[in-house]
Amino acid sequence: MPPPESEQSRWFTAEVLPHEAQLRAWLRGRFPLLPDIDDVVQETYTRLLKARSTGPIACVRGFLFVTARNFALNHLRHQRLERPDSAAEIDTAALPDASQPMSEMLARDEELQVLMSAIQSLPDRCRQVVTLRKIYGLSQKEVAAQLGISEHTVEAQAAIGLRKCIDFFNRHGHGRPLRS
Repeated sequence: MPPPESEQSRWFTAEVLPHEAQLRAWLRGRFPLLPDIDDVVQETYTRLLKARSTGPIACVRGFLFVTARNFALNHLRHQRLERPDSAAEIDTAALPDASQPMSEMLARDEELQVLMSAIQSLPDRCRQVVTLRKIYGLSQKEVAAQLGISEHTVEAQAAIGLRKCIDFFNRHGHGRPLRS
């Protein structure tokens, strides 16, 4: 008889694994120079479980994507330092500025968490449109085709989403825009 499934295993299966395929696809598209996506995903899971051991995680999907992005960027930065001739292949604009003070980096991470919470609070259709337009960078026409809706609906839902996100920021004491 197999051992009973732990609460953590049930949580991981229900809350984390459903995002794995999308996370892997996003990593392959965003970081094509990463030699091993499996390493990034494994390290992301390790960091997620460590963070969960200290308390609940409000937005598992957001945590996964931000953690994977940070790990991938660090890996690419390390790769660039070891092999300078490959630096031309790396999108340095995507790398965090090492000269940026830690307090600014932490504030930006906090703002990103608030942004993810704001997006998660949107109604389904609105969240889909905002995510595809603003996170994945699809055109209005591409979003319309992918969701099977009109371009006008995409435009309207994006405007509603933006307005609701601004309201969310104001309600949560983050009325200023994200720093670029």
